[in-house]
Amino acid sequence: MTTRIAFTIIGEAASKANSRKIVTIRHRPASIKSDKARKFERDALRQIPPAARQMLEGPVRVTLHLFYASERPDLDESVLLDVMQARYSGKGDKRLLVQRGVYVNDRQVREKHVFHSIDRANPRAEIVVEPLHAQQTGLFPGEAA
Repeated sequence: MTTRIAFTIIGEAASKANSRKIVTIRHRPASIKSDKARKFERDALRQIPPAARQMLEGPVRVTLHLFYASERPDLDESVLLDVMQARYSGKGDKRLLVQRGVYVNDRQVREKHVFHSIDRANPRAEIVVEPLHAQQTGLFPGEAA
């Protein structure tokens, strides 16, 4: 049985790369996501349904239909891919799971389909995540691949 996870995030997906902000961290300059990208990330995290937080393991396919309020924003799915991964605190052996994700890590995304559309009244991201399985099965009934 194939696990297909589908849900919608309301709001306009923000670009992670554009409009980065320069800040000082420990007396050194650093580049962080824009205020808009950080707000979208915070809002999107709250909208992932508990049933979608399945912690898929192995390679996955992600299909994203991004509906923007205008033609102006660049097509950028990177914040959404980040949002869907599990959140941990700590490092190394002391890492603790803070929040379950749709998948464990966005490095699992091996195939992605990203579409740009306009909906001025209802910007959103329609998301489908599916595990990728072997493409060829056995040639004879009962034979393993």
